Amino acid sequence: MDAEAAMMIHPTAIVDPKARIAPDVEIGPYTVIGPHVEIGPRCRIGSHAVITGHTRIGANNRIYQFVSLGEVPQDKKYGGEPTRLEIGDNNTIREFCTFNCGTAQDAGVTRVGDDNWIMAYAHLAHDCQIGNHTVFANNAQLAGHVHVGDYAILGGFTVVHQFCRIGAYSITAMGTIVLQDVPPYVTASGNSARPYGINAEGLKRRGFAAGTIMKLKRAYKTLYKSGLTLDEAKQELSRQLVQCPEIRPVLDFLAASSRGIIR
Repeated sequence: MDAEAAMMIHPTAIVDPKARIAPDVEIGPYTVIGPHVEIGPRCRIGSHAVITGHTRIGANNRIYQFVSLGEVPQDKKYGGEPTRLEIGDNNTIREFCTFNCGTAQDAGVTRVGDDNWIMAYAHLAHDCQIGNHTVFANNAQLAGHVHVGDYAILGGFTVVHQFCRIGAYSITAMGTIVLQDVPPYVTASGNSARPYGINAEGLKRRGFAAGTIMKLKRAYKTLYKSGLTLDEAKQELSRQLVQCPEIRPVLDFLAASSRGIIR
């Protein structure tokens, strides 16, 4: 940390001299930054935040007060290994969010991509992998090893079981309990989560053509309403893929699913 960087740091903040802080980063009162932290340019960090561990934060992130980033995982197997938290660019992280670092039992890193909007009290446990352009409403909670695809939206108080995967462009309703994988484009709700059609409004907002949305609705009916077994549905979706390339993420997701999908 150089003298120019210190000009942007409130005098009550505690920033370890070994931390690597871009010169234009703003750090609010009483915030604590550990020695293995790297923060990129144009980031703004509110008061009373704690950023510790081997944490790397990209550019232009807005991190609000009382956030905890990079703390050791809530995992009894963790033995002090130098695992990491990596956060990309242009993310908004609201009050009281907690992101833990990874574990040696997985890739060793918890990762958050770019342009994510993460609201208050959200929790990302160890080894979670978050894509780009996601929205986490207040109190969304992820257990360990959860993967969330691009443009997914988690409603308030959504809780996701460990090792589950949330597909791209999917959406969960408020209070959803996810115990199995949610495929791309799907709307999910309930305890435990059940499918309720595709996220048609979200797809419109993301620029999907009306014809494509109709074909994805047909694909949803094939998967959930046709009475086919999962293997039979996959075969039918493979045939539909010729006319709708956007089905490819669904097929890839089904092939990679280890917990099974919500049904």
